Amino acid sequence: MTERQPAGTVAPVTREILARRIYETASLRGEFTLRSGAVSDRYFDKYRFEGDPELLAAIAQAMRPLIPSGVEALAGLEMGGIPLVTALSSATGLPALFVRKTAKEYGTRRLAEGGEISGRRLLVVEDVVSSGGQIRLSTGELRERGAIVERAVCVIDRESGGTEKLAADGIALDALFRMSELEAAGAQGA
Repeated sequence: MTERQPAGTVAPVTREILARRIYETASLRGEFTLRSGAVSDRYFDKYRFEGDPELLAAIAQAMRPLIPSGVEALAGLEMGGIPLVTALSSATGLPALFVRKTAKEYGTRRLAEGGEISGRRLLVVEDVVSSGGQIRLSTGELRERGAIVERAVCVIDRESGGTEKLAADGIALDALFRMSELEAAGAQGA
């Protein structure tokens, strides 16, 4: 397999600066109703760092070392993994696949768009992992279709048991940051 060259590069930033930028961009204060129904005065909006092209490119560059050798394609999960996998594909030269939550019921009826998955070694790409539930479901479906999936990467591990649950399914998770690291970076920047 030949080494792929990145399509574009961005100026590198230190890990500490990147953590602080992510925290400052995505951490919100106010009154928010959470998925559980609880009300919180803090919310972490991951789409704010995914919607910032400069920050997203810096994140993709920082994630490059997390990609194990032998990966043939990056599989981004709907919806938050899609902008991330696109940026990571551009930064690495690896092809991107776009994985739906459920296969289309019309047209191609595919679970993953952008290329074939059967027999290919894929790396699942997600933005934030809490319980790991969507990675587990999507990986199971990708494997049923013949993909080889052993690892996943994410920008943020919320440290809510996802790493352990994924490991039980034979999926190793590598995170660019743990939520506690981002919170510490935010406290230092305050």
